[in-house]
Amino acid sequence: MRGTLAAREARLAYLMLTPTFVIVFMIVLFPVLANFWISIKPVELADLRPPQPIVRERLQSEATQPGDDLVIRYQMRSSSQDVTIRDVVLFDTLPPGLTLTTDEPRCTIDDRNLACIFGTWEGGFRENVDLTFTTSPAYFEAGAPDPLESSPTMRGRAPNVLTNFTFTLDNFRRVFANPDFWPSLRITLWYTIFGTLSSILLGLFAAQLLDANFVGKGFLRGLFLFPYVAPVIAAAFAWAFLLDPLSGSVNAVLREYGLVEQAVNFLSRRTTDIDLFGLTIAWPMALSVVILFEAWRYFPFAFLFILARFQAIPRDMYEAADVDGASPLQRFWFITLPQLVGILSTLFLLRFIWTFNKFDDIFLLTGGAAGTKTLTVQVYDQAFALADLGAGAAVAVILFFILAIFMVFYFRYAPEGE
Repeated sequence: MRGTLAAREARLAYLMLTPTFVIVFMIVLFPVLANFWISIKPVELADLRPPQPIVRERLQSEATQPGDDLVIRYQMRSSSQDVTIRDVVLFDTLPPGLTLTTDEPRCTIDDRNLACIFGTWEGGFRENVDLTFTTSPAYFEAGAPDPLESSPTMRGRAPNVLTNFTFTLDNFRRVFANPDFWPSLRITLWYTIFGTLSSILLGLFAAQLLDANFVGKGFLRGLFLFPYVAPVIAAAFAWAFLLDPLSGSVNAVLREYGLVEQAVNFLSRRTTDIDLFGLTIAWPMALSVVILFEAWRYFPFAFLFILARFQAIPRDMYEAADVDGASPLQRFWFITLPQLVGILSTLFLLRFIWTFNKFDDIFLLTGGAAGTKTLTVQVYDQAFALADLGAGAAVAVILFFILAIFMVFYFRYAPEGE
């Protein structure tokens, strides 16, 4: 009896959760599955619009009195150069008082409705059909209406590359064979790792500064949130203006103090040579600026979480450390840092995922040029710049698997209990 009741309660629970499951599937799982589907199909951007017959009509001759002939030309073509369209039919509504006199077996008139059945069209099909109509007094009694007032329509059936069962791995082959893929993957990892760590470290430093009690603390905390709440397009263009080699303030200050002789194009220069202990290092200039922008824009997110965790650390632990004569560095290392391990690991997970998928920051700053093309920018280039939607989806699937591998390692080696 108890087992039956538990089963009924379980069924009721699943029934009540069904709307939630449906919403999650539609919002989260369906786009992911659709991306997987597109990645193994030969889909280009133009294939999103299924092939269809197209028609335009022109009036070849007009009628001035009853008995005159009126000729309408229908210019028809297929929107596809290689896909067959079946069951092609033309529909049009004609003015009253017109009688079809052209010997066209494919066309019939029922009352004022014209229907022409053209059957199957091969790719690239084109045809002009001239239909002659004899006018009657009823046509002129109706005010000789414009025969082209009613626009013709066409209907046909064509296979859709998105819904058929033709699959291929060519998209992945092209992606891996692309000479830009592996450099983009390396740049993505550098950008993600250093951007994530920089934003967390900067947030930790800001939280340390604003954890103390002083006048204006609330104002400064709100001010520190500005980079995160500012619109990304405004922040990116502000940075681009400040770093502009001709009119930017950064170059003006550097030249004023003699730090550089010529203006530096921070966002368009791939590398710059730096002498370090006798070694010349090709420093990635544009990528470093993009990483710096990432750290500056998203450190408030880490700052909020870390500051909240700071407030929860018992103060008597610090008081006991002061009694024992612990230095500030020892207090941070043995008290603060262990208390922050959980929130820092969570921040690293979230920021790593978001930074790895970040597109708008890089696209607005550099467009992926000067050694800053990440895999997300490559998704855009493949899908829209090159109109290869399948290859773009394949790159997105690769991104998904890389993140999945990262999450497996993260949850395997994350601190216990965090």
